[in-house]
Amino acid sequence: MTMINTRKLIHDYISKDDEGNVESVVRAIDGVDIEVNAGEFIAVLGHNGSGKSTLAKHINALLYPTEGEVWVDGMNTTDDSHLWDIRQEAGMIFQNPDNQIIGQVVEEDVGFGPENMGVPTAEIWERVEESLKTVGMWEYRKKSPDRLSGGQKQRVSIAGVIAMHPKCIIMDEPTAMLDPAGRREVIRAARALNDVEKITIILITHNMEEAIYANRIFVMDQGKIAIKGTPREVFSQVEKMKELHLDVPEATQLAYELKKNGIPLPEGILTKEELAGHWDLDDNQN
Repeated sequence: MTMINTRKLIHDYISKDDEGNVESVVRAIDGVDIEVNAGEFIAVLGHNGSGKSTLAKHINALLYPTEGEVWVDGMNTTDDSHLWDIRQEAGMIFQNPDNQIIGQVVEEDVGFGPENMGVPTAEIWERVEESLKTVGMWEYRKKSPDRLSGGQKQRVSIAGVIAMHPKCIIMDEPTAMLDPAGRREVIRAARALNDVEKITIILITHNMEEAIYANRIFVMDQGKIAIKGTPREVFSQVEKMKELHLDVPEATQLAYELKKNGIPLPEGILTKEELAGHWDLDDNQN
């Protein structure tokens, strides 16, 4: 079943003067076609200005197409009658959790979304418990968000979205402001939501190590899809990624350099463990 579908999507940022005259037009997305199936984990990569965050905002109907269409679970994002249904089904996590947390106590913050949806009180508290346990934050339910680490705050933000029972969660660079430990916490939570809860995850990121866990990757450049495929297919194109001013995972880069120096290794190695396994195999053969 298709969860997200964009058809020839174009988005222009238009600047106007005080009299309403157009001063400039910047095309952020230029004819993008993507299809995401329910239950997939998708990563969207690209350098700053590539259009990836603009794409994310279209999936949550925070932006509307200049041209083309965006469909979320069979609903067109330009259909105002479905606006809140779309935002309920496709929850959004932003870079800075402080911009998303509004409650004075963790459990109150997580219950805010369901309360606004008119969910009965008893069910709200069931959802709060369920979502906080899902992201491993139940024991912090009585804490003030101000006393949490960055990674913990972001997990509370994710719990707040889960409590609204979305089918899809869009994460727009959710680890950009976190330390390595916080990044691991958030990505671990995202993977668990996808593996266990079968929630569709769309991860917008500039961190290549996070993208290796995706089912598929879309690489954006100048508003277009420049590369797409599985992590192995995408990251095996080391030179192409460099042309797009993007890195590849450390293990992939190391394997690429070793191959150039005559070491027989397969394409698209993604992790240090995978690299070490092939290295051991080669040692055993010699």
